[in-house]
Amino acid sequence: MPMVATAPDDETLPQYHIEAQTSLVERQLRSLKHGDAFAVLDSYGDIGVVPGPEGLYFQDTRFLSRLELTVEGQRPMLLGSVVQDDNGALSVDMTTPDIRLDAGDETSIPREIIALERTKFLFRGTCYDRIGLRNYDTKPRHLRVSLTFDADFRDLFEVRGSDRAHRGKRRVEVTGPNEVTFTYDGLDARRRTTRLRFGPKPARLEANKAEFAVRLSPGGRASLFVRAICDTVDLGREGVAAVGSALPFIHAAYPSPRREDGHPKGEGMTFALAYRDARRDLRKATANITTIESSNDQFNEAACRSTADLYMLLSRTPNGIYPYAGIPWYSTVFGRDGIITAMMTLWIDPEIAKGVLRHLAATQATTVDPAADAQPGKVLHETRNGEMAILGEVPFKLYYGTIDATPLFVMLAGQYYEQTGDLATIRAIWPNLLAALTWIDEYGDRDKDGFVEYARETEKGLANQGWKDSHDSIFHADGRMAQGPIALCEVQGYVYAAKKGAAKLAGLMGDQALSERLKGEAERLRKAFDEAFFLPEIGTYAIALDGEKRPCAVRSSNAGHALFTGIAYPERAESVAAVLMSKDGFNGWGVRTIAVGEARFNPMSYHNGSIWPHDNALIALGLARYGLKADAARVFEGQHGASLYQEGRRLPELFCGFIQRKQRGPTNYPVACSPQAWAAAAPFAFLAACLGLELRHDRNRIRFRDPILPAFLDDVLIRNLKLGDSHVDLLIHRHGSDVTVNVVRRTGDAQVVLLK
Repeated sequence: MPMVATAPDDETLPQYHIEAQTSLVERQLRSLKHGDAFAVLDSYGDIGVVPGPEGLYFQDTRFLSRLELTVEGQRPMLLGSVVQDDNGALSVDMTTPDIRLDAGDETSIPREIIALERTKFLFRGTCYDRIGLRNYDTKPRHLRVSLTFDADFRDLFEVRGSDRAHRGKRRVEVTGPNEVTFTYDGLDARRRTTRLRFGPKPARLEANKAEFAVRLSPGGRASLFVRAICDTVDLGREGVAAVGSALPFIHAAYPSPRREDGHPKGEGMTFALAYRDARRDLRKATANITTIESSNDQFNEAACRSTADLYMLLSRTPNGIYPYAGIPWYSTVFGRDGIITAMMTLWIDPEIAKGVLRHLAATQATTVDPAADAQPGKVLHETRNGEMAILGEVPFKLYYGTIDATPLFVMLAGQYYEQTGDLATIRAIWPNLLAALTWIDEYGDRDKDGFVEYARETEKGLANQGWKDSHDSIFHADGRMAQGPIALCEVQGYVYAAKKGAAKLAGLMGDQALSERLKGEAERLRKAFDEAFFLPEIGTYAIALDGEKRPCAVRSSNAGHALFTGIAYPERAESVAAVLMSKDGFNGWGVRTIAVGEARFNPMSYHNGSIWPHDNALIALGLARYGLKADAARVFEGQHGASLYQEGRRLPELFCGFIQRKQRGPTNYPVACSPQAWAAAAPFAFLAACLGLELRHDRNRIRFRDPILPAFLDDVLIRNLKLGDSHVDLLIHRHGSDVTVNVVRRTGDAQVVLLK
């Protein structure tokens, strides 16, 4: 099947873009996630008071589009709102405003008399909500507390801005004295339901509103509970409903506990048990990971936030844990994102890499499917489970339109084995690695010029299929869009590193002939890459070659990935670094995706002048690889400085590339995901880059190669760093420009080596 090599009209609306009438940074939003459910809430814990992306989502569908709390018809006054440090729950403190019930002052409620404390969390496909009230008055108070709610069952792509000509049928009914059920029978033969259960029984319950009559004695307390339970059933299997059948991940609602006599204990007990078990799950997930503590409290906050975000974004699959890409737009499996996240956190928790490798092996393409941009051996780009994906209105049910996930998959396998020595996992996925290598040579390089290139198979597929997949992200120096098939700079580096790593694995598998062949192919690719991509006139590598093999002579961050993968010859490293770290490339906060002065530079764009933490992390690792540690530390310092201006020290998916200005933080990108998995992983990669940290199971050695620490860190304590059966705690101390490494605790016989 021939590839479609055309580029989109530059004046048309970008494909599958995120429509934005309002910015996600106009007001503080709160995110929660567990498994395939996530919630985007406003600071009150409400949903949909102002139009936007707020909602309770399950399997790429918005199951709750409105939930607003009022007291006597008025919204409470917000006192404080924070997602707990481990992302386990949202805690909101509020009070009532001045409320006049009628003309008489004695029936009014002064402000600050009634305190409201709200706690929300997700667990097993259910959103739990407790609203606690306390009367600080000296006389009793009677309140009418209301919840207004709705469920629109919009596909995530509709929320993002896609239009649909037809939708399924939605209905709502009161299904019990304390329950309302919303039902949507989709065009995909799936029934999606949201069951709202209230406790205690509301005084009045309608299809879109619950009212509670609350009496509070002086100093008295009361609690209201709401559960929003998300279910998906398949109506297409001879009428048999299969819960959660659309994905292999099952998230049944937490059951209501019952007393010994069979009667329910109540929503309060249900809330308490679910909260307990959710906390246990969080503690268990992070019980054995490597942790970091430093002399800088702000960096400690950033590291803790990154850890909490990573483990919130992790979901369990039948093949192990997998980091979903980000909230709100990308809370699903993405191949590229998962792999790069796993690479950056490999020294923190290799179980993430193991889960990513196993899941991507299990979902690897086995047939040619032009609609999915799939060929045998190709690794998944993304999977979606919403109605639009299932119906083919968007191509992402199982979509393989990525040029880089396949070599990155092989590259990660090599890194994972080098650190862990887990030969059993490598043996289990070895056929998948061979299939990926075959895809690289047969489908990735269709014109047999030695470079891997892409072009979508149909007009529905993504036009650009590297990590910079905006419609306008690959262009020539004069601004003309590059016509495909396109060979990206960084992808050739991924292929080089993949073949180098696979050569070692092939030797372990007893295939010495394949090992030697892969080594030779890697070296030939390195030579050809240097000849075709390095452009002395711009001092760095072209961002890409177009379909005519003409270089796109654009200074970009992509060249930094050539350092990360090692495909760059050593004599090129300083020149590439100089371009990256120049005033046009580095803005003080980080390296821009495209340098100032290039034809399509736009600091507010998604990929043409913005700054991405994960991109900068890979660049820092590349700079360190070639001994350019001072530059790596400078990137680290810039990104750490940017985090200080973010709520909770959380690095977002990206931010704008405007020049750094005194007494001002970086400019936010309006629809960036936050949290985002590979942004959360970036601080660990920055630290590893500066320390020159290498873990080699075959040598039983933890090595620090020419380590440095940036100026904002005097000491770093790494706890529970694992290599094989060994566990060590290490204290790294900076003495001016020198660094020492001290072993504080050790179990096992792993060597710790400091190499200058």
